[in-house]
Amino acid sequence: MAKFKKKTKADTNIPTSALPDIIFMLLFFFMVTTVLREQELLVEQKIPQATQLQKLQKKTLISYLYLGKPKNTALYGQEPRVQANDVLINTADIIQWVNQEKDNLSEAERDQITISLKADKEVKMGPVSDIQFELREADARKLMYASVGKVQD
Repeated sequence: MAKFKKKTKADTNIPTSALPDIIFMLLFFFMVTTVLREQELLVEQKIPQATQLQKLQKKTLISYLYLGKPKNTALYGQEPRVQANDVLINTADIIQWVNQEKDNLSEAERDQITISLKADKEVKMGPVSDIQFELREADARKLMYASVGKVQD
């Protein structure tokens, strides 16, 4: 009778030539699908709820203004402040800010700019009406108030 020998060495080469391609495809996928926060909030935000909501179609025409009590109250005080593009501004600077935002758009889209006001629910109506007046002066007539979600009836 013949004796059978066991093979002790197993050939286990794993092809790794496609591994860098797979890694770069995953890296590219996550880079494309990740949404980065554009602005750091310098004011407190507790957005109120609404009864009627409407979703916007073209978000590239929206510029955001944040209104609320500053997070750094030792430096900026307790009064509500306006934040635009990572900077706290005064209401008198809103016209200049709107003109800069319009300059970033194409000629055809400049009159379609929409300002989204994200105001804290604790803010009084006085600063909101000041912002509305400055936006009228800057000829930014489309104003949208941001809200969290619908109030349950």
